[in-house]
Amino acid sequence: MTRQLAPPARVGTARPTSLWRSRNFLLLWSGQTVSELGTRISGIAIPLLAANDLDASVFQISLLTFLAWLPYLLFSLPAGILADRVDQRRLMIFCDLGRMALMLSLPLVALGGKLTLWYLYGVVGLSGVLTVLFTVAYRSRLPRLVAADQLVDANAKLGMSQEFAELVGASIGGALIGLVGAARTFFSNGIAFLVSALTLWLIRETPAEREPAEPDAARVPLRTAMIDGLAFVRHQPILRLILACTTTSNFFVMASGSIEVTFMVRELHASSMLVGLVFTLSALGGLVAGALASRLSGWIGSARIIWVAMAAPGPLYLLMPLAQPGWGVLLYGLGLAAFSANAVLFNVAAMTYRQRITPPGLLGRVNAAFLWICLGAVPLGALFGGVLGSRLGLRETLWICVLGTWSAALFVVFSPLRKMRDMVPD
Repeated sequence: MTRQLAPPARVGTARPTSLWRSRNFLLLWSGQTVSELGTRISGIAIPLLAANDLDASVFQISLLTFLAWLPYLLFSLPAGILADRVDQRRLMIFCDLGRMALMLSLPLVALGGKLTLWYLYGVVGLSGVLTVLFTVAYRSRLPRLVAADQLVDANAKLGMSQEFAELVGASIGGALIGLVGAARTFFSNGIAFLVSALTLWLIRETPAEREPAEPDAARVPLRTAMIDGLAFVRHQPILRLILACTTTSNFFVMASGSIEVTFMVRELHASSMLVGLVFTLSALGGLVAGALASRLSGWIGSARIIWVAMAAPGPLYLLMPLAQPGWGVLLYGLGLAAFSANAVLFNVAAMTYRQRITPPGLLGRVNAAFLWICLGAVPLGALFGGVLGSRLGLRETLWICVLGTWSAALFVVFSPLRKMRDMVPD
């Protein structure tokens, strides 16, 4: 039996008209910003720790990336069930404290001379599981902390945190590693997760908001609960097309991402400074888009912007394979900035749509279904890019990837969204 579409329940007292006056959201946002920054730092420190301190091979280092993404394939659907059955705020605090303990264990074990590659694999894998649980829970909790008409702004601010962390995380991580070494850098990661846990603990909710999203969910058979999110998406044409669009885009973006540094260094002969500048431009594109997301959504339309954000920046993606040696490498940066802007605008609008039309008791499982499929394409895309780049050539592969990324827009351009301006109000 198909679930009937229902708007999210109204709980608690009237919410502030501005998110800047929402204590609960500001606590969530600040904690997420610090947590994202710590994650970006560890993204640099972990492979360097494996390469320099543990003398790992290229393949052994690549396994770290595989283990970081594998939990999305294995645990996203069970995470959705758990997020719908328990207090999501407590679940997020547990995940933060667990990740804090794992990160702090690395320098302590290293100082004792006991750090091995297998231990590092275990830490990365377990952290990935906790990250999946946290991500599903926080995306499901947000609609209960802010009003429906604030979701676009709230999701945009959280997206800006990710772009800000991308912008400064590499620089901070590199500086810390240079000062104290890769292993000791993980003390900063532990502190970041502790700050996130504290901000979540300080959030004050009404008794209704503290209840699980679906109190009777435990009565649903596990097998039925596992596929509930997928079934809901399957019966929602717009959600189904958004999912196809996101998955296709992720596949080709990861394919190009797997060869972009090699392309810039070997084909464009870019220095490390220029490569860093390219990624800075990319992050700036996302930051600007995040800052303007709420205004653009109001101007273009909260539903229309989903397909406009995917289709309009496409021509700028072509600058990436057109980049040339010297300062011409910045063409790649402009193309990447256009994609970052697109990603923020599209993700904010698409996530807001998903949060507004999904019943609260099912939102955890629907979010989990999206993560399972969308991020399941990530390792496959990276493998596709590497194989095609080695056989066809880097520039030729980039042409295929950018055209593939742009083609993902077809799913939402030729959808019911094309005839809608705004999302159906609650």
